[in-house]
Amino acid sequence: MRRRILQSTLLVVAITALVLGGPLAITTWRLVEDFTRADLISRLDQVASSLDGTPAFEGIDDGALELAIPAGGQLVLESNDRIVRVLGVDPGPDPVSERLAFGPGGAITMSSPRSVMRAEQIQVTVVVLLLAVASVVVGGIVANLTARRLAEPLRDVADRAARLGAGDFRRAPARHDIPELDRVSDVLDTSAAALAELVQRERTLVGDVSHQLRSRLTALQLRLDELASHPDPSAREEATAALEQTERLGAVLDELLEAARAARAAGAEPVDLRAGVQAVADEWRPALKAAGRSVKVRVPEGLTARVTPARLREAVGALVDNALRHGAGTVTVSARAGESSLVVEVSDHGAGVPDELVPHIFERGVSGRSSTGLGLALARALVEADGGRLELSRPRPAVFTIFLPAVRPNNAVVPLRPSGPR
Repeated sequence: MRRRILQSTLLVVAITALVLGGPLAITTWRLVEDFTRADLISRLDQVASSLDGTPAFEGIDDGALELAIPAGGQLVLESNDRIVRVLGVDPGPDPVSERLAFGPGGAITMSSPRSVMRAEQIQVTVVVLLLAVASVVVGGIVANLTARRLAEPLRDVADRAARLGAGDFRRAPARHDIPELDRVSDVLDTSAAALAELVQRERTLVGDVSHQLRSRLTALQLRLDELASHPDPSAREEATAALEQTERLGAVLDELLEAARAARAAGAEPVDLRAGVQAVADEWRPALKAAGRSVKVRVPEGLTARVTPARLREAVGALVDNALRHGAGTVTVSARAGESSLVVEVSDHGAGVPDELVPHIFERGVSGRSSTGLGLALARALVEADGGRLELSRPRPAVFTIFLPAVRPNNAVVPLRPSGPR
């Protein structure tokens, strides 16, 4: 993109310099000759004025005439096709000459060396060509700056759209002072918020439907258990058959939910926690620095989690953003190996979470201040989508803990194969 903008701009500048510079150089070349001849004519008028009333060029002042002769030039006075007097030096071969008729049968001719005119023409032409080259250089600099100003924001917007498609729904506060691109960024932020809310609603709906179905199946199984002990043999047989179907339905429900979780975690891959957490910290460090705060990362090497990189970045970023908005002091992101999973903790030195909000802190729309209340709910949903868990392990000062599945030989991701016909 940047190369194309730079090449197209340089091509336009070069063509413009060529189209304008060539005719301008030719014009200046001819103008120098016109100016030289105009100067000779002016000098001839001056000489004619000084000779006015002097018949046959007699009694003239040679010193006054020599003042009108250009450097290296020559003045020839003629009367009746006869050279009367020659003043100055020989201008050399092919001089630049102008002739002026004077009186009856007289004429005066002023000549100057053509080499002097050629030197001036070359100088002026070189100046014009240098200006054309300078315009191309300046155009190249402007094109480079313009290409960088356009290419980098476009690359940022493309990366933002790619992250959005990968499930990273965080807002991008950076703007580029280009109205059209800033408008695209605003639309992407709006779409990200809408998608985040949609994903949260979908997962909430799936959880609610799963809970309701399990509750109904459990109640149905209890009733069927009672019918299975009925004294009527036919009733017992029908109740037992219905109970078996209910158990199969519960198993199918478990398989569907497990398949949905596997589909959501299809992009999970081994991720180095140290590098992943450090990238999130580097992203949020300028915002924290602007608020007079800092972020510390305490993650040992060798911790590898099986997660979706975009979801991990989004979840940890949401917790850091929450600490920036509602906390105080240094934000610390640490990680360690737990008994059965990897533990990532995000903490700060703020006042923490009020007691009345602790049970509802991960609910959508719940916030201690004027914010959307979507960040923590979305972070929990993203962590759970990769088979992890997000909890508030300490309300004051607030410590949020993420439990992530670790990479082990027995949890390698097996690619799904399309089933053949049955």
